Amino acid sequence: MPEAYPIPLAGQRLTAALLRSMQPQTVRKTADESRAATTTFADDTHLVFAAEAGAVYTMVGWIKYFTDPTPDIKLQFAVPSQCLGEWAWLMPGSGSGAAGTGGYSIRTETNDVASFRTGYGTSDSVHFTPVSGLFRMSTTAGNIALQWAQNTSNAAATILYTDSWLTYQRIA
Repeated sequence: MPEAYPIPLAGQRLTAALLRSMQPQTVRKTADESRAATTTFADDTHLVFAAEAGAVYTMVGWIKYFTDPTPDIKLQFAVPSQCLGEWAWLMPGSGSGAAGTGGYSIRTETNDVASFRTGYGTSDSVHFTPVSGLFRMSTTAGNIALQWAQNTSNAAATILYTDSWLTYQRIA
């Protein structure tokens, strides 16, 4: 049976809050953000979502970034206590595809909500990566925040670009 939230009841009054709770909620970067010479995870200044206690959310998004191959990039989600679930991103793997193809290998691992994953960079390309996941909140409400940093400290800036976005849909 498909999950949906909320389930309106016959005779229930439709309010703005009820209608809004049925809609996907999107957080979007409105400015580029760069980080250099740091491997310490920090919340992205825009990609933070306020989640309700006891809720279940699906998440999809699009992350546009640049990083040189030396620092690379690492992502994780900071979540409230006892939040469970998984997330994944399709990201460039280390090195290129078969000789002469100009392609990249793709990493497809899934991650626990408490785990980070490293993405690779190239000195001549801006990358985008689709990201998705499911977050099962415990009895604690709080923010789901995309955190990121360089994987290896380097003076060359790693950048997350304007218009990267994450959309959350409450399903239970």
